[in-house]
Amino acid sequence: MVRHEGRESFVPQEEVEGAGSEAAGLRGPETRPGVIAAAVYQNGKRICDIPISDSHLWRQKENTVVWIGLHEPDALLLAEVQREFDLHPLAIEDAGHAHQRPKLEIYGDAMFVVARTAHMMGGEIVFGETHLFVGRGYVVSVRHGASSSYNLVRQRCEASPMALAHGENYILYSILDFIVDNYVPVIEMIHEEVEELEERVLRERLDKADVERLYMLRRSLLRLRNAVVPLVDVCRRHEHLDLPGMDAMLHALFRDVTDHVRRVQEDIDSLREVLAFTFEASLMIGQSEQTEITRKLASWAAILAVPTAIAGIYGMNFVDMPELHMRYGYFFVLAAIFVIRTGLYRFFKKARWL
Repeated sequence: MVRHEGRESFVPQEEVEGAGSEAAGLRGPETRPGVIAAAVYQNGKRICDIPISDSHLWRQKENTVVWIGLHEPDALLLAEVQREFDLHPLAIEDAGHAHQRPKLEIYGDAMFVVARTAHMMGGEIVFGETHLFVGRGYVVSVRHGASSSYNLVRQRCEASPMALAHGENYILYSILDFIVDNYVPVIEMIHEEVEELEERVLRERLDKADVERLYMLRRSLLRLRNAVVPLVDVCRRHEHLDLPGMDAMLHALFRDVTDHVRRVQEDIDSLREVLAFTFEASLMIGQSEQTEITRKLASWAAILAVPTAIAGIYGMNFVDMPELHMRYGYFFVLAAIFVIRTGLYRFFKKARWL
């Protein structure tokens, strides 16, 4: 019975892919936790599934590649993989712990590549990691955290035997290309939310929750940028350097991945700028509204200050005040108050303070 590596979805656990290899005279495929797939490909065609302990029997054969997929393996499983492929201890140590920075390291005739994956879950960006061991006749992928299964990558490669015949570095290209392609839906979802916030800030004042969301989005984009930017250097090194197993066709493919990564980086930078402008526009609109309210309050305070000042003067109860004995003094004061207040009102209205 064949068990597939998993569907292209956001899953923490996958079924184990494999089928019996009685035709090859070997033991059946791995079924223990952490092993997602272990298969042998010769001249671009899948030969059989194997247990990891039989990898050394295949990896030295001509035009043969052992492709193993692991998900959060334990120390014992990593130690077995290290023995089978003679992997460097430092690379194994890094593969056993997540939170590594994207990078490319060369150990003799083998490469160790770290890439960060990103997916949207509940409106937030969730990050994972993929560690890749690539050497003559083998590819070992180690996934940490939630991420899409690489079963789709395996299916695409198996559907193109001529391309898969280029060997382990073509598999590395396919996985990196898949990781970069999965950045695009994340960018698109954030872009839609940013556009909505940008339109709202022009129609109405953003509340506290909206401002907090602006900050969270900008912080998430910064984390995504930190995951994407180092991949530019990783792909560029594949594009220009004579790495183990690389040929001219693969240089062109990695150049294409580099272009995709740079495009994603440009989109991230653009979104971060839009978020910054949106936040600044929200602050400016809020300050403008506060200034307008302050002007209105100051205008009405000036208008009300006139009768207050006059009433205060005539409320001092001095005996000798020249206007106290005027026959029409009361009506004159009322008229003076009305004229001054009307003049002030028209002045502030003309100045658009009211």
